[in-house]
Amino acid sequence: MLLYHQSMLYFSLTVIQFGFVTLFVASFPLAPLLALINNLLEIRVDAWKITTQFRRMIPQKAQDIGAWQPIMQGIAILAVVTNAMIIAFTSDMIPRLVYYWSFSVPPYGDHSNYTMKGYINNTLSVFAISDFKTQSKPVLPWFQNQTTCRYRDFRYPPGHEHQYEHNIYYWHVIAAKLSFIIVMEHIIYIVKFIISYVIPDVSHKTKSKIKRQKYLTQVLLHENPLKSMKKHMGSIADKILKGTDGSFRPKYE
Repeated sequence: MLLYHQSMLYFSLTVIQFGFVTLFVASFPLAPLLALINNLLEIRVDAWKITTQFRRMIPQKAQDIGAWQPIMQGIAILAVVTNAMIIAFTSDMIPRLVYYWSFSVPPYGDHSNYTMKGYINNTLSVFAISDFKTQSKPVLPWFQNQTTCRYRDFRYPPGHEHQYEHNIYYWHVIAAKLSFIIVMEHIIYIVKFIISYVIPDVSHKTKSKIKRQKYLTQVLLHENPLKSMKKHMGSIADKILKGTDGSFRPKYE
């Protein structure tokens, strides 16, 4: 039968799967569930292969999973940053919040209370069709009577002294996104460290059992030489006593 020597391969596949699931979970929230189903099936398949297709493995003692542990810890730390950036830069959550709390009311907005009215119009910038280059100028019929078009960005309109440059709303959104990333990652890191401190890797019960096992091992290592020495010394003492007994015994003739 074949020898089982695929531990390195399975470790690498598991770490790769862990990286994809954690680094981009914000983009595909269903990934952890699919990974769980895949791992449950793989456990049963691997158990069948190990018990029927390979020779019996010789167990070896190991303190931990070795270099894979810091690799997975590094991926987990990096995953916080990547997911925070995905949420900040690919969703409309932060631009909506910035508009609601800052640009829907004076001095930037015209509404008397906080509202989302006008948000879509605020996210669309104006571009003059006459500013198109000849190669990219639209030639479709419905553009003949149009002088401007709209596109999604935060820029000043044509005719402004800073036309087509990013406006104040853009910089507010960028500042809010960066603040969100910093605050989110710090909160998650603090929660992670608190959970790691409250829930240790090795429970107190297991630690006490390990200490007891070490104590018993030391006792055995200490008592075995004493027993063997006592055994040898006992036989030597018996021989000495027998010798003295014979030499000092009176002779009767």
